[in-house]
Amino acid sequence: MSSGDFRGVLYGGAAVAVSSGDLRDNGRECGSDNMKRILSDGLVSENTPTKKNKSMVHRHTPEQIQQLEAFFKECPHPDENQRMELCRRLSLEGRQVKFWFQNRRTLMKTQLERKENELLRQENERLRIENRALHAAARSPVCWSCGGPAELKEPLWLENDRLREDLRRYSGTLAGRQPPHTAASSLETSMLVELALSAMDELVKKAQAEEPLWVRGGAGEEAALNEDEYRRAFPQSLRSRPARLVTAASKATEMVMITSSTLIDGLMDANRWPEIFPNVVARSSTAHVISAGIGGTRSGILQLMTAELQVLSPLVPLRELSFLRFCKELSHGVWAVVDVSVGTVGEDPSSPHSPLVYQWLPSGCVVEDMANGCSKVAREYYESAVHPLYRLLLRSGMALGAHRWVAALQRHCNSRAALSSSAVLSGGDSPGKSPLRFLAAGKREMLKLAGRMTENFCGGVSASPARGWRKLRAENLGEDVRVVIRRAMAVPGELSDAVICAAASVWLAAPPQHLLDLLMRGEWRILSDGGPVQEAATIATGRRRENTVSLLRAGPGCAANGTTLILREVSTDVSSSLVVHAPLEAAAADLVVNGGDSSGVALLPSGFVVTSDGSAAVGAPASKTGGSLLTVAFQILANGLSDTNTLAVDSVETVNSLISRTLGKIEAALHCCEC
Repeated sequence: MSSGDFRGVLYGGAAVAVSSGDLRDNGRECGSDNMKRILSDGLVSENTPTKKNKSMVHRHTPEQIQQLEAFFKECPHPDENQRMELCRRLSLEGRQVKFWFQNRRTLMKTQLERKENELLRQENERLRIENRALHAAARSPVCWSCGGPAELKEPLWLENDRLREDLRRYSGTLAGRQPPHTAASSLETSMLVELALSAMDELVKKAQAEEPLWVRGGAGEEAALNEDEYRRAFPQSLRSRPARLVTAASKATEMVMITSSTLIDGLMDANRWPEIFPNVVARSSTAHVISAGIGGTRSGILQLMTAELQVLSPLVPLRELSFLRFCKELSHGVWAVVDVSVGTVGEDPSSPHSPLVYQWLPSGCVVEDMANGCSKVAREYYESAVHPLYRLLLRSGMALGAHRWVAALQRHCNSRAALSSSAVLSGGDSPGKSPLRFLAAGKREMLKLAGRMTENFCGGVSASPARGWRKLRAENLGEDVRVVIRRAMAVPGELSDAVICAAASVWLAAPPQHLLDLLMRGEWRILSDGGPVQEAATIATGRRRENTVSLLRAGPGCAANGTTLILREVSTDVSSSLVVHAPLEAAAADLVVNGGDSSGVALLPSGFVVTSDGSAAVGAPASKTGGSLLTVAFQILANGLSDTNTLAVDSVETVNSLISRTLGKIEAALHCCEC
């Protein structure tokens, strides 16, 4: 640990005894009293005066003492020449002057030590009083609601939590489900601080460790946790857990284009954290700030948070978490942020209908300028609640493991770099159409609009209640098709009508990169009902050629030719790929291209999510190795809602037709490629 370690301190009742020399007080004689007498006397010998030589003691005159005091203020340590000058001026002997200065310095030192001791005694008494008050408060807890004595029984805590949650939901001040805001007692705070410090220590050790704790894969890129070594090295982290819980752990390191301070600010802000990881974090909030940091910095911040993590598929439920997040500066420019669960969100995990149980053992990242070491360790989830298609992916750590978080961070940093670039881009030529020419401001607005489109798409796929989505029951839908609805929102940039989102996931016998290339190729023209599609403009958003934001123009023969363009964003990394698109009116496109405000442009996004099936990472049978998981999602305007839970027949047919037709075209295209 560095000198900047954050430590919780409990002052005990022991007295602080600080002394220097043999000092006495309470009216008793102190050595300084004799010293004052000596200073006014002239010493002629080193021996203490007796009755015999008492007549030889000479007292200094007031004038001599005044001049000696004045010289002492200017020079407490006179040299030999200065002492001789004083002897001649004051008619004193050299030994008298020498001893006077020695005694005067001793007296001053004694007085300073006495004053310091008095201050220390006062501080010690203050700490005693504070310590007694803390012990009294711990013995007699007070109810935060009525001010009376509290009964520390678990049923009362649970009832209090339920009432607070109802109050938040009915007041409507926060969207979605929010955690109860409990004011932690002194005992609870001490336990949380101890848990955070222990988690931080474990995270730093795991981030620095290599083999045998971390076992590298064959390619040298994956680092898997040796669970036996982990149990031996960190026995304090092991705790009882429900049966059939499985553990996934991974570690990854990557260079990202962001400063450590900017990244730490984003991680500690519950509103900005989902913006950095939009494909992973559906929602987050801060329930309680336990510590606001040390000296006005981020170091030492400890807060209780809740979050919903998502895998972009209707087959994988949201993961709800309640956890501590602790930030600490390890050294100059080196930071660590650790997360550790403080409880299980959801019902009894033994119930087949309970929400997905998901817990964090000490996990997080170590960040330093020009390098980012990230370690997301020991995720726990209830395997029986996971759809079989996604079981291998989750177990491999590619869905929510370290590589997933690092890849999402890398994608965010690349987008920030493209957003801040001042380069002016122009689109390619299209037959009969002039190319779109971007102003620098237009490029930034186009990237912001594409980012909002992708965020809305991810919210629809994960169906997070925090974003207003609610599941609907509808007949004649496929078993693996999920339909959700979001009511009309009177917010700039959102549609004024209700929106329906339908999503489905399938396994395809094709590698992820091959499937992504197929979705991007011009031969596949589902976006324009079979007509040709041409790129009117393209903006690169990353190092890989696929990472782009494009404006597509429908060619001749399309119904929307000349009136509607298609905004498309493709983003890919080692963990997943997204192809998201939305229709964009020509007038709105001109506004954005010319640098107009894009916040008022409403979008209806649809698209695809491509991930590996995880079989290669966990050594699955060779027949499935190299397969992909494809999620297809469409958003349409809701027409003819008969009630709040049932869709009209035409809407059911529309979403079924869109999904089945799209999947059919993709499977046919894959079959043609194999032939």
